Parts: sequence; C-alpha cells; structure tokens
Amino acid sequence: MQTIDHRYVKYFDWISFLLITIIASIGLLYVFSATYRPDIPYSIFFKKQLFGVISGIVIYWLCSLLDYRKALIWGYTAYIAVIGLLIITMIKGSVGMGAQRWIDLGFTKVQPSEFIKIFFPAFIVYYCCIKRDIINSNWKEYLPIIIPLFASGLLVLKQPDLGTAIVLMFSGLITLWLAGLSRKFFIVGACTLVLATPLLWTTLKPYQKQRIAVFLGQGDTQRERYQIEQAKIAVGSGGVTGKGILNGTQNTLSFLPEGRTDFIFAVLCEETGFLGALFVLLLYTILFVRLCWQLLGIRPIAPRLLAAGLIIPVVASTLINISMVLGLLPIVGIPLPLMSYGISQTWTTFACLGLFNSIIARRHYLNG
Repeated sequence: MQTIDHRYVKYFDWISFLLITIIASIGLLYVFSATYRPDIPYSIFFKKQLFGVISGIVIYWLCSLLDYRKALIWGYTAYIAVIGLLIITMIKGSVGMGAQRWIDLGFTKVQPSEFIKIFFPAFIVYYCCIKRDIINSNWKEYLPIIIPLFASGLLVLKQPDLGTAIVLMFSGLITLWLAGLSRKFFIVGACTLVLATPLLWTTLKPYQKQRIAVFLGQGDTQRERYQIEQAKIAVGSGGVTGKGILNGTQNTLSFLPEGRTDFIFAVLCEETGFLGALFVLLLYTILFVRLCWQLLGIRPIAPRLLAAGLIIPVVASTLINISMVLGLLPIVGIPLPLMSYGISQTWTTFACLGLFNSIIARRHYLNG
C-alpha cells in the first residue's frame, strides 16, 4: 500500500490541477462581474459560486484519492438512483425560468441531470468490463445500457433541458462506441434519426424550434434574435484588449441575458477582448490536450474507458457553449464548464476531473 501511495503522490497531475484552478478562478471573477451592482457588489450568485468552487476543489481532491474500482461499484448503483431522482424532479422538482430541473435542498438547489455525467461512465464500465465482460460483443448485449441511457435522456428532455440531454446522449453514445458497440448500430441509428427528423421536430417546444430558426437566420433582432445579437455585440465590442473589468456595457447595463451562466464567455470577451478570450481558450486547449494525451497512456480497458467517459461531457460542453456564444451553433442552454454559475455543474465537473486524475495518478501501477 505504501508503494501505491508513493506512486500516487509522485504521478499526481499538478499541472492539470493548476489549469483547472486558474480557469475556475477566472470564471469566478466573471460571475462577480456579470452580477455586480453598486448597491450589492457581492451578489448571492457570486457567493454561491465561491462556495461551489471551494467545495468543488475539495470534491476534486476527494475523488482524486478514490480508487477507480470502488468508484465503479458506487457509480453503477448511483446511476440507477439518479434516474429515480430525475423522476422525482419531473413530479415535484423546483421550477425556474419555465423549466423543472432542480431539487431544492434549502441552502441550494441541485440539478440531478448533471450527476449523470459522472455516474453513467461508471455504469457502462462496470456492466461491460466487470459484470458481463461484453467488450466488442453483439449490439444486443448492450441493450441493458442503451435503454437506461435513452430513458435518462428522455427524462432530461422532458424538464425541458435540450442542451443537457444532447450532451448526455452524445457522451454516452461515444463512450459506448469506445466500449465496442458495433458500427452497424450507429449507422442504422443515424439513418433512423434522419428519417425521423420531421416527427422529432413536432416534439420540440416552441422556444426550441425558435432557437433553431434563429440559428438559420430568421427572427426579429429585438425579439427572437435578441439574445444571440446581444452576445455578438458583447464579443465584437471587446476589441483586442477589452473594455476592462466591470466596464462592459452589454453586461453592466443588463443588455446581455444569462451573462452569469450560458453567456459568461461573452462577458469575458467584452471585458478582456480578443487577447483575454484567446488566453482562456488556450487554457482549455492545453488542459484538454493534456488529458487526452494522458488517456492514451492507460492500457487496461476498464480505467481507460472510465477516464474517457468522464472527460467527454466536459470537452463537449465546452465546445458547444463557446460555439453557441459565437453563433456557430444554435442556443441550447449549456453552461461553460468551470466558469459558468451553477453549483451542480461545478461540483460535477470537479468530480469528473478529480476521478480522471485518480486514474492518471495510478496509471503506472495499473499498467504494471
């Protein structure tokens, strides 16, 4: 045990931890800026996010110390429990901005759908590699995983939360592909999706259809296109060096909706300009490239598959959010990991990255 502990300390990924801490600190600064008011400089959102980041770092360390084999057993059971929480949320969940996504704990609200990001990879790996050993098997063997994935995706979609549902389904299917699910399944699934597009369109909420129409260039700039137009103005008006912290007009004058959550990257662009945005993008790029490079160094299939499943939703959410803010993708309501306000997504992101670090710190032991 002492040898394992020595290797763990030696191979702990301090560089990734530093990058994560820097990005989270920048996010905290811009949550402060996005919610600043002269009469209340430290808003309740900033205070909650400060608590979320500090507790998130603690969660990161706790997950880093956790043996991935224990995480598989706990995660397998926890994923089933989360599906139960999604059902409870649909029945008695807290409502906000027309959506029923949260469970009120009194001191804060939690979003159960966020926890799927950490528990579903454990569910897949435990079932595929330990319980049944079905890697590279017939697609029918994966049905006990595919059915719960689609069930949880539909429950999240009913909240409604299209953005989170997309990330969960995309991440889950990519992880299943890495687990050996046949190419035929994805080809048939893609063809079915294309043919079912007219039917799926009728199931979307009016505002979801509107967002797609806006992405295609339709809508009035003062109504349907207001949110994305204000985001573009914020991004473009920052120039090269930005207007300075608390000096962004789109932000401080409340022209930019959801500046503390989905559009926090627009706040950053307005106040720090192209150079500030480039710096943050560089931090994310270095972090993700480093994580992917480390992932390739894990030889055993179970920890490698778990590590991949943990970082896919973080990377996907980052790419979708920034593309959404820049007008490259429709607005689907996905927060920017480590930066956007939100206790549940902050905790989940730190937990995913912490457990990933646990696997990486032990990779030399795992690889023999």
